[in-house]
Amino acid sequence: MEYVTLNNGVKMPKLGYGVYQIDPAEAERCVLDAISVGYRSIDTAQAYGNEEGVGNAIVKCGVPREELFITTKVWISNAGYEKAKASIEESLRKLKTDYIDLLLIHQPFSDYYGTYRAMEEAYKAGKVKAIGVSNFYPDRFIDIHHFADIKPAVNQVETHVFHQQKTAKEYLKKCGAQIESWGPFAEGKNDYFNNPVLKEIGTKYGKSAAQVALRFLLQSDVVVIPKSTHKERMEENFSVFDFTLTADEMAAIEVLDGGESLFFSHYDPKIVEWFMTIA
Repeated sequence: MEYVTLNNGVKMPKLGYGVYQIDPAEAERCVLDAISVGYRSIDTAQAYGNEEGVGNAIVKCGVPREELFITTKVWISNAGYEKAKASIEESLRKLKTDYIDLLLIHQPFSDYYGTYRAMEEAYKAGKVKAIGVSNFYPDRFIDIHHFADIKPAVNQVETHVFHQQKTAKEYLKKCGAQIESWGPFAEGKNDYFNNPVLKEIGTKYGKSAAQVALRFLLQSDVVVIPKSTHKERMEENFSVFDFTLTADEMAAIEVLDGGESLFFSHYDPKIVEWFMTIA
């Protein structure tokens, strides 16, 4: 496994396993499978409703807690100092752990400054090893970075070959923060897995389009957390450290960048209204 070192010295695996949209009843089995494959970084969130399943897997997997890297996120409905503080304790209980390796603000809405103060407090108390944000566009990230006591270590944003976040990466690097990708496969949009550029490069290495896409992100210094409920696909996604893309291949994939989200914009009022309906 390759690692990145966050701005506070904490080491984070560059490849992890995401549990977004995994049924709570399936989460334990999926995480146990992922850990058996070799994953040590697991990404969940309060809004996913499956923290307890992840926690069960943490307890049952047989891997020492210190070898695991667990991420969760504070949801909008838990925003503000008091609610966030209580929700962090609830996440610790559900995850069956004394500490969270990385805690993120899930969305840049509601009183996220109050949320961040609660996270800073948990960090200082040793309940959290690193803190950061998710879905913060460069303007919001610069704002919270500038005023925060403890600088955000990570920003988890939509990042894949069709939306490479070049501007965001520039500002995150300037602020000393690590970019992390959610949706590294864009949920298959744009006929992702049949993209001719990815497939042609993959043929050279005996790899799939998905593996080439992950390798591109890893070589672009992006942390990735691909999700699958199938163990064989988990294994495929994990097998991306035995080949290296050339500069020409990296350049060919860079051309695929459309510079826009394939999902939604946080600047779209209708999207913001939708977020506010999610408890």
